[in-house]
Amino acid sequence: MTAPSLLVLAAGRGSRYGGLKQIDPVGPGGETIMDYSIYDALRAGFGKIVFVLRREIEAAFRQTIAARFEHRVAIDYVFQELDDLPPGYSVPDGRTKPWGTTQAVLSADGAIREPFAVINADDFYGVESFRALAAHLQSATAEYAMVGFVLRNTLSDFGAVARGVCQVDENGFLKNIVEMTNIARDGSQAKSTDSNGGVSPLSGDETVSMNMWGFTPSVFSQLERVFQEFLDAEGTDLRAESYLPHAVNRLIESGQARVRVLPTAGSWFGVTYRQDREHVEDNIARLVRAGIYPERLWA
Repeated sequence: MTAPSLLVLAAGRGSRYGGLKQIDPVGPGGETIMDYSIYDALRAGFGKIVFVLRREIEAAFRQTIAARFEHRVAIDYVFQELDDLPPGYSVPDGRTKPWGTTQAVLSADGAIREPFAVINADDFYGVESFRALAAHLQSATAEYAMVGFVLRNTLSDFGAVARGVCQVDENGFLKNIVEMTNIARDGSQAKSTDSNGGVSPLSGDETVSMNMWGFTPSVFSQLERVFQEFLDAEGTDLRAESYLPHAVNRLIESGQARVRVLPTAGSWFGVTYRQDREHVEDNIARLVRAGIYPERLWA
């Protein structure tokens, strides 16, 4: 049985955070959140790591991050480029940023030939999430998968966040994802406030997507078509991006894919805001004390 690969989206800029989150240390030995994801992926059975980078951070990334574990696992690098577009399309004048997470995944077409997972570089998902996803990817099913987190376990104490709130059918398959913005805690529950000040109450128990997916290589040709549809509709908008959850929605709506939701009660955490970093460090320290991670991850 071929071990699945892990595709790590590490090309983001972290504008709200104010720094390069991908290489920011949060562990007692200087580990990044990404180090913990790689560590968890390896013990869950993933066999190769593919990083999606921007060219300008490649050298710092290889020296700061990859050198720690490159002797433990096969590593490959792909690059998200502004002008990496399907034939017949070109970058409009004034466009300076890449085209979103759909394009980021497509940049790995050619580097991955086996079932694979997709994660964000700056999100902590926990070992049980990786184990559930690895088991799904090794089951030889054609179904895709998404790890579903509980909304209240993903919120920040330092500001509102956007989340993909999921509808799941009675058989555990994803029906759709609705992007909700400005979600904040509201006592033991939560609420979303729209641009007009309208408030949508949330229980906090909703299933949300944190961009942790499982695919087979067939997804590349499917996403290519969805990406072309996006470019046809929004390609002249200098700020428009094609987000992976929207693309998966399109595949579900058109009957091209079924996505199994793998529920987890684990807590996601990340560094949406700079103030989140202390919270992340505290959580890592707690997990180290509990024996889930060694104090020096790669010693």
